[in-house]
Amino acid sequence: MHPQLKINALYMETLKKYLGVILLLLGVLCLILYKFAMPQNWLLICSMVLEVGGIFAFIFVNKALK
Repeated sequence: MHPQLKINALYMETLKKYLGVILLLLGVLCLILYKFAMPQNWLLICSMVLEVGGIFAFIFVNKALK
């Protein structure tokens, strides 16, 4: 295996481990945008989807990695 591919695989494994947290933070960012910038319903829906998806991703991905 090429050394660069090993490094990329390592980065992808690390990214997969933190995928749930990243989705949760994106959901929080959508809520902040809703509160302070533009109160539109699609931002609430996006934040809800990101938050729920982030929770499920955190649970299932970390369970699969163990």
